[in-house]
Amino acid sequence: MSTSVASPSISSPISTFRPRLWVQTSIAAFISLTIALYFWIDSRYPALLKKLHSGKGIQTKGALSFDALMPVTPAMSLMTRIGHTTVNWMWTNRIGMTFGICFGAAMLTLLSTLPRIRFKSAAGNTLLGIAGGVPLGVCANCVAPIGRSLLVAGASPNTVVAAMISSPTLNVVVLAMVFALFPLPIALVRVALPLLLLALVPVIVRTTAPAPWISHAVNTSLVDKNGWWQALGFTLKSYLKNFAGLTVATVPLMVVAAFLGALIAEVLPVNHIPTTVSLVGIAAVALAGTFLPVPMAFDVAIAFLLMTRGVPTAYVVTLLCTLGAFSIYPMLILGRTISWRTATALFGSVMLLGIAAGVGTALIQHAL
Repeated sequence: MSTSVASPSISSPISTFRPRLWVQTSIAAFISLTIALYFWIDSRYPALLKKLHSGKGIQTKGALSFDALMPVTPAMSLMTRIGHTTVNWMWTNRIGMTFGICFGAAMLTLLSTLPRIRFKSAAGNTLLGIAGGVPLGVCANCVAPIGRSLLVAGASPNTVVAAMISSPTLNVVVLAMVFALFPLPIALVRVALPLLLLALVPVIVRTTAPAPWISHAVNTSLVDKNGWWQALGFTLKSYLKNFAGLTVATVPLMVVAAFLGALIAEVLPVNHIPTTVSLVGIAAVALAGTFLPVPMAFDVAIAFLLMTRGVPTAYVVTLLCTLGAFSIYPMLILGRTISWRTATALFGSVMLLGIAAGVGTALIQHAL
C-alpha cells in the first residue's frame, strides 16, 4: 500500500504542524460520523427495513419513485406527466441526495487531512471500495457525489467505481428483499451479477489517471494555544467550501438526469414491455434499466410487481439486474470526474450483463 501526504510549508515548524493536523482530522472525522449516523439511524435503514417488512405488499406510487408529491394520470399531457414525474423523483431522492452531498463534502474534508491510502494492486483498491460502499445504503444516484469527493480527495478510481457499484447493489437489506420476494435462482443471479461487475472494475477503469490531490482542510498557520478553536473554524470553513463546490458540480446534473429519466419513463412506460421474449426486447429493457435513475430498492419493488403481473421472467431478471445498478446520473458524474471512457464502459458493462442474465433466463426456461 502506498501513501502520500501533503507537506507542511517550510516556514511552519513541524512540532506545531502535527498537533494541529490531528485536531483538524478529529473534527472532520466527527462531522463525517455524525452525518452518517444521523442518516443511517433516522432515515435510510428504517426506510429500507420498512420496505423489507412490507414483503409482497410493497408498492410504488410513481414511474421512478416510491412517493408521489404530484399526481400523474394518463389524461395529462406528455410534458405535464414528465414534469410531475421529474418533481416526484427529486422529492423521493431529496434525503438520499442531501446525504450524498453532505457526507461527500465531509469525506473530502476528512481525507484531505490524511495520507492518501492506495494499494498498489487494482484488486486491493477495488476491495477497499467494496468495503466502503456496502454499508453506505445509498442508491446509484445518491452515491455519485460521494464518489466524486473520494476521487478528488485522492482515492483510486478503482475504489471510487467499486464503492459506487457496491452501495446500491450489495446492501444487505436490499439483498434480503431480493431473497424474500423472488425464487432462489433469480435471487442468486441478482447477487452474482454485481460481483461479476465488481470483478470487471480493473478492466473498466484500466489506467485512468487519478485526480490531483487537494488538501483544503490543512492549515499550518494556526497557533498552538488556540489550536482547537482555530482548527474548528478552519475545518468548518473547509467543509462549507467543499459542500458548496460539490453542490454546484452535482445538483444541476441531478436535475438533468431527473428530466431525462422522466422522459424515458413516460414515453416508454413499463406496461409497454412486450409479452413475448426476444433478444431485441431484452436489449431494450436492459438499456432502459441501465439508463433510468431510481431510488434505493425501487428496482426490487418494480421487478417484483412486474413478475406478479405476468411479465415474462427474462424481462423481470434483466430489469432486476440493471435498474438499480447504474443510471444516467452517475454516468454524467463519472464522465466529468474520472473519464467518459470509464463512464461509458461501466454503462455498457451493466447493460451487457443484464442482457446476458435475460438471455440466459430465456434459454433455461425454453430448455426446461
